Amino acid sequence: MILAGDIGGTHARFAIFQETGELLIEKEEKYASKNYKSLEEIIHLFLQKHNVNVQIAAFGVAGAVREGRCQATNLPWIVDAKKLKDELKIPIVHVINDLEANAYGIRCVSADELSVIHPGHKQMGNQALIAAGTGLGEAGVYWDGKRYHPFACEGGHCDFAPRTPEEYELYLFLQKRFRHVSYERVISGPGILSIYQFLIETDRYKANSEVVEWMQKKDPSAVITDFGLELKDPACTAAIDLFISAYGAEAGNLALKFLSLGGFYIGGGIAPHLAQRIKAGGFHASFIDKGRFSELLSSIPVYLIMNSKTALLGAAAFARGL
Repeated sequence: MILAGDIGGTHARFAIFQETGELLIEKEEKYASKNYKSLEEIIHLFLQKHNVNVQIAAFGVAGAVREGRCQATNLPWIVDAKKLKDELKIPIVHVINDLEANAYGIRCVSADELSVIHPGHKQMGNQALIAAGTGLGEAGVYWDGKRYHPFACEGGHCDFAPRTPEEYELYLFLQKRFRHVSYERVISGPGILSIYQFLIETDRYKANSEVVEWMQKKDPSAVITDFGLELKDPACTAAIDLFISAYGAEAGNLALKFLSLGGFYIGGGIAPHLAQRIKAGGFHASFIDKGRFSELLSSIPVYLIMNSKTALLGAAAFARGL
């Protein structure tokens, strides 16, 4: 049996797979990450509940993994493969980056679980993946001429590069808060809230009292993407439009850096909720807005991953050596 985990700043998801045959989830649970002191605590609960004998485990964790050890970026956890192996009595334990797990999962999702943002044209070459959620993850997939090899990076923490006067003002607004303004400060759930606050506090828009009231009860970013857009609130709409434009711009940056001619993928928990707005064109317009390389970027197929279990499938695929 394989235990796979997708460990993010908001949720920790776990699933059991058979070691042979098609990768099918047999048992699955989701936990609120911040309610627990460690990953070990959650895994113990999961294994006790399902009473399974696990031979191999792989966990995709949001953070930089070095020699099987990771300080989670948006959680006060240190995840260590050796410690997990010893404490859980599992013979083989792997810890990999969560976007690396997502990249392995691309091979496990079906064509109808990919929404086409831009068809481009079929060509062989590297691929790339970007995913906004609690943070911003990025990964590459190297094409060696015969097969694909996913690898992790921490590109989401690179410097945010403003492209317009408004984005430059947003940069200055965020710099007062954080000093270093990374792309993750803009393109993430917390980034959506920061953009909204920027638009309100610089008097570009007025706050809607209903939106403010809901923000006190629920995750403010989710209120903006769901309730605010449903209300057609101008501030929420403008925040999402700016978010999508910046998201597309950084996706284009990543596509150029990895020369991802073989395809570009958008993952994470936010994009599926905004699928129609992303398809409306703002994302791809920013994606290809790279001067002399616009034509090259226009040739790249761009897909939105609609399967929320891609990282779980990818962690299991990694464990099996696929």
